[in-house]
This record gives sequence, structure tokens and C-alpha cells, in this order.
Amino acid sequence: MQKATFKQWDLDRLEATFGLKQVFECQLLNEWENAAAEIKEYEKQHLFDLQKLLQIGGDDWNETELENKFISPLIMLAKIDNLKFSYFLERELKSVIDDYELSGIVDGIIATGFRNPQLPLFCLHEYKKAVDNEGHPNAQVLVSMLVAREMNKNHKPIYGLFIIGSIWQFIVLNGDEYCISQKYDTAKESEVLIVFRMMRALKAIIETRLLLL
Repeated sequence: MQKATFKQWDLDRLEATFGLKQVFECQLLNEWENAAAEIKEYEKQHLFDLQKLLQIGGDDWNETELENKFISPLIMLAKIDNLKFSYFLERELKSVIDDYELSGIVDGIIATGFRNPQLPLFCLHEYKKAVDNEGHPNAQVLVSMLVAREMNKNHKPIYGLFIIGSIWQFIVLNGDEYCISQKYDTAKESEVLIVFRMMRALKAIIETRLLLL
């Protein structure tokens, strides 16, 4: 049994080790990107206030500041939390897949439970730069999604997101195939609204698809 942390992987190694394949057309991702979700006027104003701070200081924030000043306020504005599932920060995921014991701290997860996470449904990783000595953000979120799927043991899709500075990219793992969205720049007015709409739509996806037997 080999032990490996999330930070040790890149996409090539994940594909070779676990038989994954990146696809570039994905119905689940298309539906997520195009899902309808209402954004109230006060929510738009709050988003634009957060965005203004990002535009002014975001390039100089560290990862903790980016998380606390922009990412979490945006996600919490989408009203994810309820008594069935919630958004948690800096939680460990661990599981055995094939010959590997995989583990790591996930920047953010949406999981069943209210006080503590139980079954993870969505994983988020945040980076200040595209590649640094902490690993590759796309691979780090994908391996955490693999672990999340193993913990669920229901073969349902796992949803995810990786963030590099102001750029957000969404990801869906369905079976052995994964699909990564286009880049959304939350420093742009139109694209921060798309990102917020997708986070709000994610709540409906969890309620109507992932939690149903």
C-alpha cells in the first residue's frame, strides 16, 4: 500500500494510475453552466461590492485573504448551508483506492451534515498561482473528488472547483471521465454573476440528484 497526499499528483499521473480520461463535452457540466438560478438585486450589489475589493487588492492578497475576503463570502451568499448539507473549510479527506491510501486537506467541501462533514459532494481547491511548490490545482481537486466518490460508494457524479486568483474553473467527475469548464474571471462583472449562479444551481443539483436514492 502506497501513501500519497493530494499535492503529489498531476493529471497525467492520475489518468495513468486510476484509468481516468478527460473529455471535452459533458452533459452534466453543460447543464450546470446553463442552469437557471435567480439572483436578487441585493445579491448583485453584494457581489459587485466583493468584486470591487478583489479588483483593487486581489493581486496582492495571499490565499487566506482571498478565501476570507472573496471566495467564502460569495459561496455563503448562495445560501448553501442547511440542516442536510453545508459548506466546510480545511477538512481532511482520506480513502484507499486500488493500491493507494490518498489523503489531504481540502480547502472547501460541501458535504452532508451540519456541524461536521459526513459524505462529501463537492470539493474546492484554491491557489494563488497556477503551479507552485504546493502542486497542481486541477489535479489536487480531481484526486480529492476521487476520494469523495469512494467515500460515498454510490457511483454518483462528484462536482468540484479550482480557483487560481480571480479565475474559477468548475469540474465534474462522472465514472472514469472528467470534464473541466472554461475559465471564468470573477474580476469581470458578467462572469462573477455566472459563477454565483452556478454555485446557487449546485445547491439544487445536490438536493434533486445527489441526495436522492
